[in-house]
Amino acid sequence: MADDKKKYYKDLEDLPGIGEVTAEKLRAAGYGEFSALAAAAPHDLAETAGMGVESAKKAIEAAKTMVEIGFESADVVLERRKNIAKIKTGSDALDELLGGGVETMAITEMYGKFSSGKSQLGFQLTVNAQKSPEEGGLGGGVLFIDTEATFRPERIVQLAEAQGMDPQQVLKNIHIARAENTDHQIILAERAGELIENHNIKLIVVDSLTSQFRAEYLGRGALGERQQKLNKHVHMLQKLAEKYNVAVYITNQVMDNPGILFGDPTTPIGGHILAHSSTYRLYVRKSKEDKRIARLVDSPNLPEGEAVFRVTPKGLTD
Repeated sequence: MADDKKKYYKDLEDLPGIGEVTAEKLRAAGYGEFSALAAAAPHDLAETAGMGVESAKKAIEAAKTMVEIGFESADVVLERRKNIAKIKTGSDALDELLGGGVETMAITEMYGKFSSGKSQLGFQLTVNAQKSPEEGGLGGGVLFIDTEATFRPERIVQLAEAQGMDPQQVLKNIHIARAENTDHQIILAERAGELIENHNIKLIVVDSLTSQFRAEYLGRGALGERQQKLNKHVHMLQKLAEKYNVAVYITNQVMDNPGILFGDPTTPIGGHILAHSSTYRLYVRKSKEDKRIARLVDSPNLPEGEAVFRVTPKGLTD
């Protein structure tokens, strides 16, 4: 009999230890391709598909034989990055700070205190993403995961009308889900692939990423489990961003760090895991009247800086 490594597998069902039922579970969880399966962790796969860890290991090894997993030259990476597009925010200053707008294939995180403008940017991007690329959009739909019951269709209508867009059509292009808890929130992200493909989704908004995690995992004893779960969730969002070339915008809550005696004690929730996972990290704070100040805290290729913008009834402006 031929060695497993020389076998050709056409579908997931052909892999060792995977039947029709298990294959459907894997597809629903975002493991529909050999490449996704080959890069999976055995314990995650076992938990997702309800199979043994040893069976998961065999399936992963078999999937690895069907894909090229390894190094590629930097010019190939550069060529792939030419497909990146950006959503304009409505503020030229904020766009400039972000290198042209909110980027696809990346996670853009904004953190700040209550009513600082995080959700407002999310709403604005939800509308702007539906514009044509020539108008600063991506010409596609939006997937919106609401964890704080703060999504307001009335605000979307107001922003769409200000842009001269058809409000009803804009609302129809937004696919919204209310996350009831952290497990539900994670499942919504895991099953987003099919929705992205079927509805031309170009933007994923999670408002806020950490609210449910903060509510469910209380005290230092639960911190380890919380961070592990949060890490898995953020990595799933990053996979979606890269696989489907979509933009991911997440908002984050903050707390006051009592250890900081001088300067601003405002610290984002999520610790190092979220700090390392976000491609672009913005800290926003309120200024006088409707003005907001956004500071780029972290970016792989852009300098730190600040931008002043306004949140008005008609949307974000300079």
